[in-house]
Amino acid sequence: MNRELLCTKGRKGSPDVAKMRKKSDLPTKICASCGFAFAWRKNWARDWDNVKHCSDRCRSAGKPRPARDTAP
Repeated sequence: MNRELLCTKGRKGSPDVAKMRKKSDLPTKICASCGFAFAWRKNWARDWDNVKHCSDRCRSAGKPRPARDTAP
């Protein structure tokens, strides 16, 4: 590696630094079991299209419940 790359790596302006995202900017889905909205997680990145439940507990619960109303 040359010296210039070593000096700039990890600085704020460097393209190597990943930008943080707000949770509200991430895609969301409604859980098929409990009906709550849940946000994208990094470990679901490869399989996001097939994710249907917000947790292992909901996935193992079995019976899907109707979606909850958000209006009071």
